Amino acid sequence: MTQSQLNMPTRTITLKSQHGFTLIELVMVIVLLGIISAVALPKFSGRDSFSQRVLFDDTLNAVRYAQKSAIASGCNVKFSVASNSYTLTRDNTCSSGNFSSNLAVINPSGEANYTGSENNVTLTATTANTVFDSLGRADVDNTISVGPRQITIIAATGFSYDSTP
Repeated sequence: MTQSQLNMPTRTITLKSQHGFTLIELVMVIVLLGIISAVALPKFSGRDSFSQRVLFDDTLNAVRYAQKSAIASGCNVKFSVASNSYTLTRDNTCSSGNFSSNLAVINPSGEANYTGSENNVTLTATTANTVFDSLGRADVDNTISVGPRQITIIAATGFSYDSTP
């Protein structure tokens, strides 16, 4: 090392590292969480509306599945509404017009019976039974009410849809 290098003052650069959040950032996060909870929590506190929506969606899917099962199997499939629940059953011999609980339609999840209900939710229909034939047509026009919502089935085509006004 030379003499000039020894006499040079050393310069050190120190970098401040930042740890944590500022008070303003913390306050803003708390305010945003408060706003989100005030808007979102009332949506989840009403269990009845959630149960109604679940049963409505399940019922609409069951009606559509009954139609598709009739087409796929070539046998009539009956969608029945009774005591705030629904059930799908298949014709005993595909042409007898007799429906037995022994020939319940199998749920797509693998359960033995395709049925559905929810506590404290009303499920009614203008016609208790709707039978789908091998072409997917329904025997009658039907309106199914699940709480305040409605499902309509068109007999000529078997088409079912949400007809809630």
